[in-house]
Amino acid sequence: MEKELIELYDAAKKAADAASREDAGPHEESRCIDALNQLKKFPVNYKILVSTQVGKHLKHITKHPRQKIRAFAHDLIEIWKDIILTETGRIKNGGSDNKDSANGDRSKSGKMQKSPSVKVEKVENGTSRSISAKVHHVDGKIEKNNGAANVKVEKIVKEEMQVSGTKKMSTSSPVTPKLKTMIKSNDAMRDKIRDLLHEALSKVSGEAEEDMVDEVNACDPIRVAVKVESVLFEKWGPSNGAQKVKYRSLMFNLKDQNNPDFRRKVLLGYIEPERLINMSTADMASEQRKKENEKIYEKALFECERGGPPKATTDQFKCGRCGQRKCTYYQMQTRSADEPMTTYVTCTVCSNRWKFC
Repeated sequence: MEKELIELYDAAKKAADAASREDAGPHEESRCIDALNQLKKFPVNYKILVSTQVGKHLKHITKHPRQKIRAFAHDLIEIWKDIILTETGRIKNGGSDNKDSANGDRSKSGKMQKSPSVKVEKVENGTSRSISAKVHHVDGKIEKNNGAANVKVEKIVKEEMQVSGTKKMSTSSPVTPKLKTMIKSNDAMRDKIRDLLHEALSKVSGEAEEDMVDEVNACDPIRVAVKVESVLFEKWGPSNGAQKVKYRSLMFNLKDQNNPDFRRKVLLGYIEPERLINMSTADMASEQRKKENEKIYEKALFECERGGPPKATTDQFKCGRCGQRKCTYYQMQTRSADEPMTTYVTCTVCSNRWKFC
């Protein structure tokens, strides 16, 4: 049960990460919602939720950029909270019933003590001692059983208090404390790259929106800067080596005032350091810059088409494929000068092409 629940959560998390990308479409969003729906239909109880801690990890999806996924995750957490509250209430009620039954058993054992003592007084001293000893022995067993029941109830209550205490501690206190000073290496160039990364990532806290402030403040810019620099040094080598241009391109895009989304994604872990190595300058650019590049590309493509050989439209040629007379053509001298020019015709309806002399 626990393994299946963890596998469903991992599938939902991967789908949520895919839906959070900029190029993600409605297909990724519906896939994530389907995964969360399967997680919602999975039968869970108090024991499984406490042992797997899936509810704690699901809080990360409640801060997803897409509203539908965020709302579905909130509803799922509320359902799991109700399950935990109802089952803990049942355990407490069961403990009180055990205490009442234990008190009732004690009163019965007291009555059993009194009745044999009255009867035994009429018998001889030797037999009365043996009978009273037996009665005390039975009463001792009853009292011991009642004591064991009380001990079990007390243990259950203590375990619930410990679980609730650990939950409060986990939600209130961060998992890892933030570093106050940069972790230095033995290389001055590497320390400089770490300082530049830390300077760029520290801007995210002042640029974050209200619904993402808590998530941003929970991240440590120093730890992220050290991790990114270590991966870059491992794959690219020193910053003054053969990959110097790539280092400059990455630093420029991280420090760009018009590109806050790229900094935020690196800090929050949406873009892993291993992915940064293979990203081009177009992938790291801001949304505004991507739109400008797309316009420049379309304009260059249009100019390129205009620079080709001139084409004329005519209805003198009939397409052999679709039978339409909407065509364009141009002529080129492909043979000797005393030979006629070669005519190239293109149908504008079905894009059929042919030539004749």
